[in-house]
Amino acid sequence: MKILLVEDNPMNRDMLSRRLLRRGYEIVTAEDGEEALLKVSEENPDLVLMDLSLPVLDGWAATRRIRSTPGMESLPVIALTAHALSGDYQKAIDAGCNDYETKPVNLDRLVTKISKLIDDD
Repeated sequence: MKILLVEDNPMNRDMLSRRLLRRGYEIVTAEDGEEALLKVSEENPDLVLMDLSLPVLDGWAATRRIRSTPGMESLPVIALTAHALSGDYQKAIDAGCNDYETKPVNLDRLVTKISKLIDDD
């Protein structure tokens, strides 16, 4: 399964990529929301892990654009964010994310969410 990991922090991107690779996933990365939109169309990932606080185009806007792209309406998107305040979960869902994972990422919980979204497909 191919996952697009959208994360602007190089250390977070590298760490999460390595951990997901060890779990058997193919990983493609993007550093901002605009690059994420290009990678979605070029790489045809099975799922997107979308940081919400991104340069150029934030994760909320990038997710909305993915949702409005013909053929991408049902692409699973999990928000990755340090935002854990009341209302942040709903804001991510309202933007079109299927689920939400706070940072620091609990890998077992994230893999369970990934599996559930892919199995539901």
